Amino acid sequence: MTALQIRRIRFDFDDAVPFNWNPANPAFSTYMNMVSIMAICFEKMIVAAVREAMPLISDPAVAEEAEAFLRQEAQHANSHRQHVRALIRSYPGLQETFDASNAAYDQVTETTPLRYRLAYIADLEATFTPFFKMLLDYEDTLFRTGDDRVASLFVWHFVEEVEHRSSALIVYDAVVGSKSYRMRALPGIVKHLTEVSSLIMDGINEHVPLAERAIDVNTIKPLNGLIDAVRSRATRQPRVPAAFHAIPWKRKIHTASRVLLSQTPLHDPAHEPTPEFADRWFARFERGDDVAHWYAGAR
Repeated sequence: MTALQIRRIRFDFDDAVPFNWNPANPAFSTYMNMVSIMAICFEKMIVAAVREAMPLISDPAVAEEAEAFLRQEAQHANSHRQHVRALIRSYPGLQETFDASNAAYDQVTETTPLRYRLAYIADLEATFTPFFKMLLDYEDTLFRTGDDRVASLFVWHFVEEVEHRSSALIVYDAVVGSKSYRMRALPGIVKHLTEVSSLIMDGINEHVPLAERAIDVNTIKPLNGLIDAVRSRATRQPRVPAAFHAIPWKRKIHTASRVLLSQTPLHDPAHEPTPEFADRWFARFERGDDVAHWYAGAR
């Protein structure tokens, strides 16, 4: 029997939501807003692929895991949709960006075989536990200082990603099985992720006024960000701190190594270290606390 829980949480995005929801770290605010848009599109692909895979799964335990996995992902997509709708109300041009991102993932669903989509999902999901562990280990600077509604959405999403960290690989192994195919598919997956990320960042730059995003989004693109850092150092011009500037370089390098390890054929996400924050989050949820206002409702 699967240990995954389906938690229906009502986040309050009826009122205006600031784009720069953590003014102390505008680059991180923008990065998470990008994640919100992409999450909806990616998780829609997950639900479609896992539903297509279900008739091919003969093991009842795997089928139960797959059903709980797609139901959690559907909840994530629905909640992020509320956040993105709030952003679009303030910046209507972002609808165009959101539609283009959706179309990019719909094209993957419509034009690639099921095994490729399951590899895409398993490869990306495998990176989440080490990456989100880093974010949650530094939640006091990345989330606590921001808008409680947005911060609460992301910490809920990330702890549930840790909870179902093995689900995508379990489904992939049951339907596809090949350890080497995931690695062969990886270059195309990275290319697609890069294209969609650039699409979203370009849309944010175009449709959200600079005064409200506080950064040129081009500077958080990996290569552009490096060039900007070198230029700022050479000219001694101030620059907006990077999204993860508060995280020590040693920890960032460690996380990058765990992300790379997650793509190797024998990696098992079940053995990946998990954040202590996740245990605290689950305990507060079980206690009945208001996790939709995680920081405001802390006791």
